[in-house]
Amino acid sequence: MPSARLRALLDCGIIMRMSPKTLPKALARSLAGLGILALLSGAATPDPSNPTCPAEPDWGPSDAMTLTAADRGGARVLLAEGRIDAGLPDRLRAAIEADEMISEIWLRSRGGNARAGNEAGRIIRSYRGMMTRIPADWTCFSACNFMFMGGDRRYVDADGVFMVHMFTHTRDRWIIDDAVIDGSQATTELIASIEQSSALLATEDNDFLIRMGISRKLLTDIMYQQQAISSEDDPSTRYCLSQSEVSEYNVMPAERRAP
Repeated sequence: MPSARLRALLDCGIIMRMSPKTLPKALARSLAGLGILALLSGAATPDPSNPTCPAEPDWGPSDAMTLTAADRGGARVLLAEGRIDAGLPDRLRAAIEADEMISEIWLRSRGGNARAGNEAGRIIRSYRGMMTRIPADWTCFSACNFMFMGGDRRYVDADGVFMVHMFTHTRDRWIIDDAVIDGSQATTELIASIEQSSALLATEDNDFLIRMGISRKLLTDIMYQQQAISSEDDPSTRYCLSQSEVSEYNVMPAERRAP
């Protein structure tokens, strides 16, 4: 049963006028448990740990990304589905060059190689007018974000999911544990390597957003506010932008008139 405070908010309609971003995490988790957040975010079933996101995101296969040309709604599109690997940029350029009618790239991916995602985004931007799209119920996560943001035109369907997180080089905790076992010198060297790699990637991400016309506040307000690793007090590690947020940060810009 909802608490007295939550019932009062529901009764007076305040909750239904709020976006998931403005909700305190504890309250958002309560709403998720009641199924109310699904109405706010458009998700069919929210993730209790990450209440702005769907419980079962459709981010495609875990295999290396496939690129398939297809006709959809009168447009020639490239379906980009799967994990972003180091070889993707070369495959992507070849796929676009092989079919001059491709005007849109539809994305669903759990991410993968961060630098390959950035490079894929730069390749997409080199094709003037190319649209990237996250169709309804598809999810674009992590490195896929940067591939998507490469689009000269970008569109997130009302039920499309642009899911972000704080990048980290420490998700494989066993690497840290092994370094600790090996002694203080190995641990110090690993930490130094992580710090250097993280700083370089943060610089690259910031430069990428500037070049692609995305608000840098997407990094400071959203991505860098997420936890890299869940905790007992706060299990959240992901955030899914609302339609108003993808517009606010220029992830999905207003459509421009043709010159």
